[in-house]
Amino acid sequence: MREIVTIQVGDFANYIGSHFWNFQDELLGLAEDPHGDSIFRSSSLNMDVLYRTGETHQGIPTYNPRLISIGLQGSLGSLSSTGSLYTSDPDPSDIITWSGNVSRYASEPQQKNLFLQTLYEEQTGPSAVSNDADVVSPTLQREVHDKDRVECLEKGVQYWTDFSKVQYHPRSLYELHSSWTDVKQFDNYGTGKDVLSEGLQGEEMNERMRLFVEECDHVQGIQFILDDSGGFSGVAAEYLENIADEYTNTPVLLYTVRDPHAYIHAKSQKDSITRSLHDAVSFSTLSSYCKLMVPIGLPSLSRSKLSSTLHVEDQKLFHCSAVYAAALHSISIPFRMDMRGPTVNTAYVSGAVDVGGIIQMLAGQGRQNMVATLDVAMPAPSLTGSILRSLNSLTPEVEEDVDDSQALESLITHGMLHAGRRASLSEVNDSIVAAYDCEMSKPKFSHASVSLCPLPIPLPFPSIFRSCVGRQGELLETPTEMTQTKGSLDIDSIPMAARLRSSRAVMPLIMKRLENLRKFGMQRGALGGGLLQNWGFGREEIEDMGEVMAKMVMQLDPHSQGSSGSDWD
Repeated sequence: MREIVTIQVGDFANYIGSHFWNFQDELLGLAEDPHGDSIFRSSSLNMDVLYRTGETHQGIPTYNPRLISIGLQGSLGSLSSTGSLYTSDPDPSDIITWSGNVSRYASEPQQKNLFLQTLYEEQTGPSAVSNDADVVSPTLQREVHDKDRVECLEKGVQYWTDFSKVQYHPRSLYELHSSWTDVKQFDNYGTGKDVLSEGLQGEEMNERMRLFVEECDHVQGIQFILDDSGGFSGVAAEYLENIADEYTNTPVLLYTVRDPHAYIHAKSQKDSITRSLHDAVSFSTLSSYCKLMVPIGLPSLSRSKLSSTLHVEDQKLFHCSAVYAAALHSISIPFRMDMRGPTVNTAYVSGAVDVGGIIQMLAGQGRQNMVATLDVAMPAPSLTGSILRSLNSLTPEVEEDVDDSQALESLITHGMLHAGRRASLSEVNDSIVAAYDCEMSKPKFSHASVSLCPLPIPLPFPSIFRSCVGRQGELLETPTEMTQTKGSLDIDSIPMAARLRSSRAVMPLIMKRLENLRKFGMQRGALGGGLLQNWGFGREEIEDMGEVMAKMVMQLDPHSQGSSGSDWD
């Protein structure tokens, strides 16, 4: 077994993770449905790569994500930090090692929304609902239609747990606690470092990591999703440093994600400098602890090229996180292609590769600690169109249509359609070869992975598809006469294409952070010098950060002006 441990750090990372695990849960359900689409029963995707088996205290078998989710205290909504598989936390009065008085302080629990109430009823049965005061709702006294459940999510998701239909391991969910209470102040790298300096939280997180890694037969890598727009960057850097020390040979694929709110214009010069230095420090530090970093998160999906097929409301994290989760699901497909065993049907998958293989392809050929872009087609067009030209970048601050003969890339397609039906492996592979042959500038190296299994659309998926998208994700020449958008009640699955690419396209992103570090943190009398000192960085450490980014620039373009010369006077 080649297992993957997934780590989600920060609110938006957990929003993305919630959708990601909903996709996996949907795949598991469809694989067991004897009346459903046979492609899901024969997908040749090994879910054990992402999931672990276990059992409750009552001996009931469980199958949960091999996941560590980290967020601020109070970010779990109605979900307990121990998940939903076990009973609630013990009463303090039951602790027999303490003979003194016990005072109990309890806050009112968050109420489950309609979707979670009905989900709980499905999992436990109607009798259990009637005995749980937290779940009882007048709405459940009548028949609840799926339309009502979808509508309740569209109207108001407040937490990433509000639309999660997955049961988590009791050691998966971790809430950070601190002496400060203002979440708005948790907005830069320094505050994240300060949080872990208080108490034993860092060691508690490390212990959870050991739990999931040590039960693996042979871990292939770590899938790390980080909301890096604020203090969680500092938290993640400490975590990644420990992983690098303790699991030296375990590759880390780092996705740094941002929601549209992170791009709101700074209110003052001080805020602007703080944000610029945060971005530079976060980028340089995090990249040094992993082999491959993939920045994700556009300022606006509604104004991107994806808007031709998707209608995303940028202000809704529920919406934009679904798009990024779909892309991450596609990227993970090759990691769990099951190519061994007598029951495996190799007519359903090709191009299997593990996490280390992807990193070696994109960052192992003279491009150490490299940054890759993520492109996606959602849904992907039929094979009559160009797969490569349909891809749109989800990585911000990049140069589009860059000509780079040294580019390295990995393309993943799944569930592709052709002439109104699901295309075969040979048809897809032939189409990919033809697409590359038509390109004026071909990459130095490319790898293609293909699966026939499309992306299933679970019930708690937002209604973001335009009317030009059909039930199987086909692009309709004549859009259906419906409401403006479609969701899980209208679309069963969609074909997807995604690409990780190491190229000169990321030069603007790196150069901006390097220039800001020099301007605000390194030059004589720099306005942000004191701020970096407050964050605990000395002169040599700041110079090292500049060296890291300058080296990246030189690796991408040896003739660039990204010289690593010192700016200190």
